[in-house]
Amino acid sequence: MSEHHTVIPSATSLLTAAKNAAQEGKRGAAPVHLWNPPYCGEIDIIIKRDGTWFHEGTPIGRPGLVKLFSSILKREGDRTYLVTPVEKVGIQVEDAPFVAVDFEVEDGAISFLTNVDETVTAGPEHPIRVVLAEDGEPAPYVEVRAGLEALIDRKSFYRLVEIGEEEGGMFGLRSNGVFFPVIAADALR
Repeated sequence: MSEHHTVIPSATSLLTAAKNAAQEGKRGAAPVHLWNPPYCGEIDIIIKRDGTWFHEGTPIGRPGLVKLFSSILKREGDRTYLVTPVEKVGIQVEDAPFVAVDFEVEDGAISFLTNVDETVTAGPEHPIRVVLAEDGEPAPYVEVRAGLEALIDRKSFYRLVEIGEEEGGMFGLRSNGVFFPVIAADALR
């Protein structure tokens, strides 16, 4: 065996580390921004566009396990990793690692609920953006944390459009005093 042999951690070792990290972070996301462990390779985990997690081709059916793994996600450049204090492994993400499945508006703030029961309030630190596909179909996102976004599901986006407003020739959404443009107002007429 060469000195450069990389041992790719198993899902079980990541699970143990994630549990420890979650206890360290108490509730919600672990402090992955403080961790810079060595890259240990890839693990066969993919997050599908609908938010379903797969390990070795099989859906991860335990919501608690998905929540635990989602708490140790980290974005670096255009890659997403599962990170613990001692290891970092690459995973595949089809679109965004989270899906915003609902929202509430209170006191001028839009708060989204994700598929892993995280709540994020749109504003300066959690912007909303919309990407239009070539066919004009919108793909709306809200940043959850440190470059990790949630794709806003269709039913929620349609509800958001109902509360949108115009500003400076743009139609968009306002949350926490920030206006997030969605589309040129003229395009809606």
